[in-house]
Amino acid sequence: MPKQKTHRASAKRFKKTANGGLKSANAFTSHRFHGKTKKQRRQLRGTSMMNHTTLKTYNKLLSNI
Repeated sequence: MPKQKTHRASAKRFKKTANGGLKSANAFTSHRFHGKTKKQRRQLRGTSMMNHTTLKTYNKLLSNI
């Protein structure tokens, strides 16, 4: 049976942390900032940790990293 390959699109978007979590950039940050408050824009700047409900699915895609 061949080895499972890493899903390259996911590998470019998510980074694994030392404790096994995944961090990624926030959604809703590409355009239409006039509809968002300053607080929303400020909080969307950095990265965020992935929700634990979807963590198992994405760990499968990133199994070789």
